[in-house]
Amino acid sequence: MHKEIIKDIGEKELIRRIAKYMPANQASDDCAFVENKRQDLLINTDLMVENTHFNHKIISPRDIGWKAVTANYSDLISSGCMEFIGINIGLVLTPSTEWEWVQELYEGFSEALNNFGGSILGGDCSRGENKIISITAIGLQSRLKLRRNACKPGEILLTTGIHGLSKLGLLLKTNKIIKEDLNLSEKLINLSMNAFCRPKPKYNVLKTILHSSEFFLEREIGCTDSSDGFYQAIFDLSKESKCKAVIDYQKIPKNNAWPNGKKWDQFYFFGGEDYELLISLPRNWANKLIEMDEEVTEIGYFIEGSPNVEIKNYPKKYNLDNNSYSHF
Repeated sequence: MHKEIIKDIGEKELIRRIAKYMPANQASDDCAFVENKRQDLLINTDLMVENTHFNHKIISPRDIGWKAVTANYSDLISSGCMEFIGINIGLVLTPSTEWEWVQELYEGFSEALNNFGGSILGGDCSRGENKIISITAIGLQSRLKLRRNACKPGEILLTTGIHGLSKLGLLLKTNKIIKEDLNLSEKLINLSMNAFCRPKPKYNVLKTILHSSEFFLEREIGCTDSSDGFYQAIFDLSKESKCKAVIDYQKIPKNNAWPNGKKWDQFYFFGGEDYELLISLPRNWANKLIEMDEEVTEIGYFIEGSPNVEIKNYPKKYNLDNNSYSHF
């Protein structure tokens, strides 16, 4: 009898199955919510594994340290974190790892913490066949909870920025795309390299959302980040909220120098590691947020229906293939 293996069931199904061992809804978002008499906490853990998430040929240890912190902080932000307490670090190293590599890694941790707040709260280290960096980040829950399962039919779907840049940065770093062959603009190249090596979580946008919430009664709204890709983020909102998402292709914001074509749409929809927020709000609140932050863009809405993502006004000559990222 064939036994199921992780590769066959996939990451999302794995999470669904192990969620039964957790309190209700703890696996709906990337962060765990811990209720406390004094202050509610948000806790998030992310892993970066050598040759899965990084290797020395395409990214420096200092940039890895920065990304490890900001990836975790983006998950905290997308649940409504108002203040970062810090990170706990689990580190697996090969015996041949040079001290300079570790030093540069921790310089990257420190740069990110100096920018966004929090401190290193200890950790542990061990040896292994590949380098592994495990970060557990802790923050304080704001008065407004941001959750994947809080979207409602009739609400407007917003994005805090453009997508696909980090994917392009990765492709340039790995020479899978040669900038000279495509005549890409230097500005787009630089933006993409920075998006891949030095992503910036959307904390300032969260502060604007919190400020705008003063005009409305809701204390929970739909939200996630696009760390696993633009399309996957929208599908996760749809699935957890049990409603259908409708996206208008013509409204999706793109960099002015972003090339046209199916391949570039694939990079945009399924690239990942952009760390933009996808937010669901009632119409009046959505209008208020757009008024307060010009980078926030309306891209669609939610309706009653089976969890799914419909893309309106997509060019008929292209077929968008679902290539959402999976760790397995």
